[in-house]
Amino acid sequence: MNLSQALEIASCTDAGIVRSHNEDSIAADAAHGLVVLADGMGGYNAGEVASGMATTVITTELQHLLDETPPYRIEPATGKPYADKLLRDQIAKANTSIYQAAQSQPQYSGMGTTLVVAMFYDNKATIAHIGDSRAYRLRGERFEQLTRDHSLLQEQIDSGMITPEQAKFSQNKNLVTRALGIDPTVEPEVEVYDTMVGDIYVLCSDGLNDMVSDEDIGMTLQTLGANLRLAAQQLVQMANDSGGRDNVSVILVRVVKDYAAPRGWMSRFFGWLK
Repeated sequence: MNLSQALEIASCTDAGIVRSHNEDSIAADAAHGLVVLADGMGGYNAGEVASGMATTVITTELQHLLDETPPYRIEPATGKPYADKLLRDQIAKANTSIYQAAQSQPQYSGMGTTLVVAMFYDNKATIAHIGDSRAYRLRGERFEQLTRDHSLLQEQIDSGMITPEQAKFSQNKNLVTRALGIDPTVEPEVEVYDTMVGDIYVLCSDGLNDMVSDEDIGMTLQTLGANLRLAAQQLVQMANDSGGRDNVSVILVRVVKDYAAPRGWMSRFFGWLK
């Protein structure tokens, strides 16, 4: 099912003001309803190798698999949509690729990457993430964070050691507790969300939300959301205007119209007539 008429996607990525090169990597495929964002870490250039491997492996593999099996099909073993298994399997494959490269090539030792992936199908979005790259959603006037950071800072908030307000001034913002490619295996967090026409989904690296408050991100989307490309560029510019201490990447996805999956031959017949 081609979703290019149902989803509008815009993206922007920038090295920022301080960093000499960009270790973020992004990929988007509206037809397959797929967006991927990775924020690399490691020695010189190794971070961008890890993030590039993550987006390439996951996007290439999923494009092929989605042409063969619909993501809305229910897996008998788990009772979950096939999208869940697809994402977990390809994230595991990307993790193995990065880990093995880091182990076998000294210049890539210790490299890894955060990851956030969204797959849209059947009026749903399955979102998987590892680390502190985030997904948000603007629905009407409500802007909310959908993912929960895998970070030391989030653990400190959860345990009551610090408040969310204190966290804004913490020195531990960039210490992730989970990343792709660091260990032989990694467990992504995967959630399914029902989508509505008009929703805007945001995938971003921490270079955005460390520099720009959630309130300002949400307000920018409400103000400029009619022009997704401009909104993405403006969010990156706001991060740079606030100091641009890190690479910053944003992918925006707007649900333009219903994209329910066809059910049975009658559904396919009437879908053909439209």
